[in-house]
Amino acid sequence: MANDMNRRQVQGTGAARTPQARPAGKRFKKPAQAAPTARSQRPQTAASSQRSAHRGGARTATPTRAVRPAASRSTGGYSSYASAHKGPAPWTVVVAILAAIAFVAVMALVVVPRVTDLFMAEQTPSVEAGIEVQLNIPEGSSGDQIAQILSENHVIENPKEYYAAVRQLGADTSIKPGDYLFTTGQDPIDVVQQLVDGPNVEGIRLTIQEGLTVNQTAARVEEVFGISADDFLAQAKASNYVADYPFLEGAYNDSLEGYLYPKTYSFTQTPTVDEIIRALLDQFVKETQDLSLEDGAHGLTEQEIISMASLIERESAVADERPQIASVIYNRLDAQMPLQIDAAIVYARGGGSQTVTYDDLEIDSPYNVYKNTGLTPGPICSPSISSIEAALHPADTDYLYYVLSSANDGTHKFSETYDEFLQNRQEYVDSRS
Repeated sequence: MANDMNRRQVQGTGAARTPQARPAGKRFKKPAQAAPTARSQRPQTAASSQRSAHRGGARTATPTRAVRPAASRSTGGYSSYASAHKGPAPWTVVVAILAAIAFVAVMALVVVPRVTDLFMAEQTPSVEAGIEVQLNIPEGSSGDQIAQILSENHVIENPKEYYAAVRQLGADTSIKPGDYLFTTGQDPIDVVQQLVDGPNVEGIRLTIQEGLTVNQTAARVEEVFGISADDFLAQAKASNYVADYPFLEGAYNDSLEGYLYPKTYSFTQTPTVDEIIRALLDQFVKETQDLSLEDGAHGLTEQEIISMASLIERESAVADERPQIASVIYNRLDAQMPLQIDAAIVYARGGGSQTVTYDDLEIDSPYNVYKNTGLTPGPICSPSISSIEAALHPADTDYLYYVLSSANDGTHKFSETYDEFLQNRQEYVDSRS
């Protein structure tokens, strides 16, 4: 920055660098796993070999039929063979008929009803209809996930009926996330229509704006839920959550700064501090899961990327400009120039909305990026996803400076040289007079 009264509008000075100086920022991929080996053939057992031998061997000779003995004169012309093959006695027939009747009776009275009950049980909902059910449809849920939630809670037993209702109402892209109150066995058309209309359960909403610090988040929680800000800050330590969120390992000053994702959250009842913090951390994971942050980028670690994203967040309210602001920060880092970002000075002095003064620039703090080169040691706020993406994918420029535009619409003018910067700054000053 130039040393004058308009220091707070200036965003740094220094020499330019060539585009080739910046690393390409390739995402690192894990090596592909080796293809599984072919399944080994099943060894032939002795038993199987024997079966094969039997199948392939010669047939054994058929035994000769026994010779019927001659009739015995002593028995009046009938042999013992003939006597053994007389028809069954009448009493045995009666017994067989009675046994058959008993079997049919058992089948009719016991087995058939039980089989019928089992079959009907599969066709009948396992939960009584009309019971109130409160459930949550998470943001970004797929159709299959919504159908599963409804089915598991017995609101719509058959997912096919859900899909049919969605098609009938043309609601594929109109379903809204949030908290809902349904009843078991509810009409699928009514369920889908409610999902289109939006949540019907009034929850307690907590809005964390983009760019808030942990301290500001604690104050917001106290305002909404009446939970002491001091209690929130006492719990908001990286060491309390690193076991479940490994990216917090080594967080500067054991702080959750930068990771309490900005969004509007809904709670059906007053949550605990731990529940609030986990909800915010879970949202950070969800928002960044496809960005490969753990691989780093442009020579920066994951935590350094979040630190840079927080600076970008506080430097511009216009999302389209963020990749350009990111390029300025990268160019200054490469040129070993101080970043000279006022938002970091505000964080170093503990906040406040008053103008940055010359005395502020002398603060002894690792966040004083006027006196120190390099990034801040940690984030200065919770950045939005667009700021994180800008840190990962900066514009390819030679810009070293930017200043608020004379259009007074929140945009900036960017320049490569200090002379251009001075001209742009003067235009802005003139537009404000």
